[in-house]
Amino acid sequence: MKRPDPEDRPPTAPTPPGSSSPGAASTGPASTAAGSGSLEEEHDLIRRAQDGESEAFEALVRRHEQRAWRIARNLVPGDEDARDLAQEAFLRVFRNLDRFDFQHPFATWLNRIVTNLAIDHLRKRRLTYSTSGTGGDDDTERELEIEDEAQEDPSRRMELGETAVAVRACIDSLAPHFQTVLTLRELEGLPCTEIAQIVGATHVTVRWRLHRGRKLFQEEWERRERLAQKTANTEFTLPVEQHEGDSLS
Repeated sequence: MKRPDPEDRPPTAPTPPGSSSPGAASTGPASTAAGSGSLEEEHDLIRRAQDGESEAFEALVRRHEQRAWRIARNLVPGDEDARDLAQEAFLRVFRNLDRFDFQHPFATWLNRIVTNLAIDHLRKRRLTYSTSGTGGDDDTERELEIEDEAQEDPSRRMELGETAVAVRACIDSLAPHFQTVLTLRELEGLPCTEIAQIVGATHVTVRWRLHRGRKLFQEEWERRERLAQKTANTEFTLPVEQHEGDSLS
């Protein structure tokens, strides 16, 4: 039986959905792409890919590339980083396809690889920032893509965009293991049982991380609101400089 050469690259490289609109992340119609097709069809593609059929692997990539990119994009700050992580995930799948366990969903295996790569990326990023003591403005500008099918007026869209930035900033402030479960649960809508398989933790641990992560998120949200209110009050009550000779009528 012919196996894929470990040194080969996958026949195709994933590209982000809606790549013509940089910064797109979070949820959207692409969420159904990963689950298309029957389990039997998918297993047939995997077996054919294990036998060295490149077209079968390309079909697997097409089925799952959008969700893989989206999960990565909801965890890392930029489109390019997400694209690199998704491509690396498919490369690892390609190299280890002969070890795939047909008792578990392919999507869960792939999502776990993507998530682990994203967590490693976040940890390295945090380490870099903690040693340098600086963070660029780009890191505060990550946004959650918000569907705008109703074409809201500009002021409404600006309000939604500001809220999305605030949500992302709060998520970014959490430790990677809290970011991961919140992203997979709140943004991807995955059940806790599948999240447990992806992150390699027990169902109880995932539920605890969700509970703790939500609490930390709420605390961070309220802290930022208090700070914003305090800043606004300070600016509003800023004393007006009175020059000598001025009189009040």
